[in-house]
Amino acid sequence: MITMLLRVLGREYAGRVRRTVALMTATALVEGASYALLVPVLRALFGGSPGEARPWLLAFGAAVAGYAVLRYVSDRSGFRAGTTMLHGMYDRLGDHLARLPLGWYGPGRVGEVSVLASQGVLRAMSVIAHLLAPFLSACVTPLTIVGVMLAFNWQLGLAALAAAPVVVAIQLRTARATTATDTERVGREREATGRVIEYLRAQPVLRAGGRTAERFGLLDDALADQQLASRRATLSALPGVLGLAATVQAVFTGLLALGAYLALGQDIGAAEVLAVLVLAARCADPLLSLAEIGGSLRAARAELARLDEVLRTEPLPEPAEPLRPSGHDVEFDSVTFRHGDRTVTDAVSLAVPEGQRLAVVGPSGAGKSTLLQLLARFYDVDAGAVRVGGVDVREMATAELMARVAIVFQDVYLFDGTIEANVRLGRPDATDAEVRAAGAAALLDEVVERLPGGWSAHVGEGGALLSGGERQRVAIARALLKDAPVVLLDEVTSALDPVSEAAVHTGIERLMKGRTVVMVAHRMRTVRRADRVVFLEDGRVVEQGSHDELLRRCGRYAAYWDLTVVAGGG
Repeated sequence: MITMLLRVLGREYAGRVRRTVALMTATALVEGASYALLVPVLRALFGGSPGEARPWLLAFGAAVAGYAVLRYVSDRSGFRAGTTMLHGMYDRLGDHLARLPLGWYGPGRVGEVSVLASQGVLRAMSVIAHLLAPFLSACVTPLTIVGVMLAFNWQLGLAALAAAPVVVAIQLRTARATTATDTERVGREREATGRVIEYLRAQPVLRAGGRTAERFGLLDDALADQQLASRRATLSALPGVLGLAATVQAVFTGLLALGAYLALGQDIGAAEVLAVLVLAARCADPLLSLAEIGGSLRAARAELARLDEVLRTEPLPEPAEPLRPSGHDVEFDSVTFRHGDRTVTDAVSLAVPEGQRLAVVGPSGAGKSTLLQLLARFYDVDAGAVRVGGVDVREMATAELMARVAIVFQDVYLFDGTIEANVRLGRPDATDAEVRAAGAAALLDEVVERLPGGWSAHVGEGGALLSGGERQRVAIARALLKDAPVVLLDEVTSALDPVSEAAVHTGIERLMKGRTVVMVAHRMRTVRRADRVVFLEDGRVVEQGSHDELLRRCGRYAAYWDLTVVAGGG
C-alpha cells in the first residue's frame, strides 16, 4: 500500500512517508517492549520482597513516558504528513484532470469524479494521518509482546505465537471476501451520486412536466441499490470480525490453561502466570482492532487504486520542442477521428485562409462540433493533421494554442462569481477599461445596466441567474477580451429568441471581424456571411464552396437550405 500511496502522491513525498512509517514502527516497538518490565514488577510484588518492585516500577514508568512522547511525535508527524499530502493530492488530481482529453469525460464520469475528489481523496489520505499508526501498533506491538513471552517462557511464548498464522489467515480471507462487495458498493455510490446530480439538473424538466410530487424512480433505485450493496459489504466482513474475536478469546483461554498447568507442575510461579496473562490481555485489544482497521485500510486501498487509475490515464502529450505558428490560417488535412467504434470524421480536408470565415453546415451527428474540438485539441486525431499557421496542433504547446483560439459554445458555462470575473477569464490582466469595452462590443453593457450590482452582479452556478442570451453575451465579451486571432463558434444562436439572437449576432460580427473563423451553424443568416461553406454528412465533406455556388449546384446544401428556410431558420 505504501508503494501505491507514493506512486499516487509523487516521489517528492517518499522521504516524509518513510520517516513517518519508521517513527510509528519505533513507537509500536517501544510500547511492546515496555510491557516486558511488568514481569519483574509482578514477580517482586507477589514474591517475598515487594520492595524490590520499586526500581522496576520506576523503569516501567520511564518506558511508558518515553512511549507517550514517541506516540505524540509520531501522531503529530502523521497528521502533518496527511495534511500536506491532502493538499498535494488535490493539486495533483486537479492539474491532471485539467490535462485529460475531453473524451475521457464520458457518461458517468461526473459522479465518479465527484465521489473520488471528495470521499475518495479524504479516505485515501487518511492512511497516513489516522490508519497507519493504529495498524502498525496492532501488528508490531503484539509481536513484540510475544517476543517478550518467548524470552520469559518458551512454552507460553510458542502458544501465543501460534495465533499469528490464524490471525493472518482470517485477515486474508476477509480481504478476499470483501473485495467484490467493496467494489460493488463503490460502484453503487458513484451511480447514486450521478443520479443525485441528474435529479438536481432535471428539476426544470420535472417541474415543467408536473412531476414535482412524484418520486424520481432512477434516483430511488440507485439509492436502494447503494443501501443493499452497503449491507452486503457489512455482512461479508462479519465472519472475519467474529473469527478474529473467537481466535483471540481461544488463545487467551489456552494461555490461561497452559499457565495453570505449568504452575501446578511448579515449572512457573503464580506471579509469572499473572504477568503472562496481563501481557496476553494487552495483545488482545490491538488484535481485535485489526478487523476495523483492516476494513478501513481496504477501503482506503481501493480509493488509492482508483486514484492511481485516474492519474495513470495519459493526458494529451506535450511536444518536447514546441513550434510557434507563423500565421493564423487553419487547415484540416485528411483528418480522421474515431470515438469508440464510430468514425466521427473521415478523411476531412479543409482550408481556411487567415482572416476568412468558414461555415460548417450539416445534419445533427455529422461531426461538425468535432471539427472545432479537434482544432482546439480537445482530442487528438487518429489520422491526418490539424494545423494552425502551418503547424500541427500536436506540435504546439497547449498554452500557445489556447492563446491563439477563442471559443464560444452553444451551451455556455459560467462560474459562480460576478459578471466581470467571468469576462476576465478571457484575459485576467486586462484593465477595467478593456473589460468595459469588450462588454460594450458584445452588447453586454445593456445587461449590466439593468442588473442590481452591475458588473459585480453574481451569475449563479453555471450562470443560472442569467438567460441564455445573456450568458452568450458574457461568452462573446470574454472572447473579445481575449483577442485571439482564431475564433471558433459552435451554433451559438440556435436556441435563442429573436431579440437575443439579434443582440448576439451583433456581438459575433464584432468578434469575427479581421479574424480566422470556423463556425458551426444552423441559422442561415450567419452562413450567408461566410467566405466558404462546407456541407458535412456522416463525417465526410459532401460539398464545399461559397453560399451562392452551392445553391446553384442544387445539391445537398441547397436542399438543406430550402428545408431550413421553410422551417423558419433563415
